[in-house]
Amino acid sequence: MSLQSHLAELQRRHAEMERKIEDAALHPSTDSLELVDMKRRKLKLKEEIERIRHDPPLH
Repeated sequence: MSLQSHLAELQRRHAEMERKIEDAALHPSTDSLELVDMKRRKLKLKEEIERIRHDPPLH
């Protein structure tokens, strides 16, 4: 997988997680711990995206 395709996949997963969080927040029955876990996973995706964007590849 190329770096660009990996980055695109991470961005897709980040957007998908954002939609899931928004949907879960609309339902009062959503477990708050589950919501926190989803936000944590979204943040990890964002951090990975930023790392790839800012760190030059090692060649």
